[in-house]
Amino acid sequence: MNNKRVLICGSIAFDTIMVFEGRFKDQILADQVHILNVAFLVPTLRKDWGGCAGNIAYSLNMLGGQPVPMAAIGHDAQGYVGRLQQLGITTDCLRTIDSEFTAQAFITTDLDDNQITAFHPGAMSFSHLNKITDAGDIGLGIIAPDGRDGMIQHAVQFAEAGVPFVFDPGQGLPMFGKQELDRFLELATYAAVNDYEAKMLCDKTGDTLESIALRLKGGLIVTRGAEGSWVFTGGQRYDIPCVKAEAVVDPTGCGDAYRGGLLYGLSEGMALVEAAQLASLMGSIKIAHKGGQNYQLTRDEIASRYEQAFGQKPWA
Repeated sequence: MNNKRVLICGSIAFDTIMVFEGRFKDQILADQVHILNVAFLVPTLRKDWGGCAGNIAYSLNMLGGQPVPMAAIGHDAQGYVGRLQQLGITTDCLRTIDSEFTAQAFITTDLDDNQITAFHPGAMSFSHLNKITDAGDIGLGIIAPDGRDGMIQHAVQFAEAGVPFVFDPGQGLPMFGKQELDRFLELATYAAVNDYEAKMLCDKTGDTLESIALRLKGGLIVTRGAEGSWVFTGGQRYDIPCVKAEAVVDPTGCGDAYRGGLLYGLSEGMALVEAAQLASLMGSIKIAHKGGQNYQLTRDEIASRYEQAFGQKPWA
């Protein structure tokens, strides 16, 4: 791929992350969920930079890629914009909605790394005002969770521009019905979901994972946490192992780190399986750190870890 600029359509958000020093399953009574009324004591709280577009751009930028995040942000995002610029990430495709707050996620994690999230979309709901053509020349793209109308319109715009893209619905998947998901899969080159989303995607479309993969020009990626990931491409399924992490600290943003690695590999011309291996490594690096953007390795360090994990160098 000659043009290595990657357009990342998704959210820019602030994450408020709390740790419940117990297990949700011990606090929620299955036979009483119809009158659910629970409170979790969270002695640990922190605020982080987040949002799928921000997290993916961070991972891709660390690898030496050329991320172009496209998002709608609120009047309170000046600090976030400045930070992206300090990292060398372009902010030309961030649109400020003066009447709104930037999207905000309130995440509670328990001791089993389960998460309960409340999300305020704020400016993200105006993502449809952004146009793919605003980004100029792009070689690859991704549609990550974003405003509903924006996700639909950006898929069509990517296809009309002839730009290959990854459909990554994430937590936005429940917003779409069968007809809309069929259309996304028709337009997309790749799709990426976690194992829970994969089950939902199959239920909504009425298809198996194998059948969904055959509808995509490039392939389907299913992340499975500690079990690694599956890559469906060329009529086959490849099992990508989970790279052993130095520590398991915080799952927040691991999927985004994975996608940053995936996009870098694809933009550099790697085969999908090799790109997924690099993605697996990036997820394992992230999980050893708190927050979605608080990990930092050099390209040489990443290459060394890749070689240790997969027995080959990721790049020359």
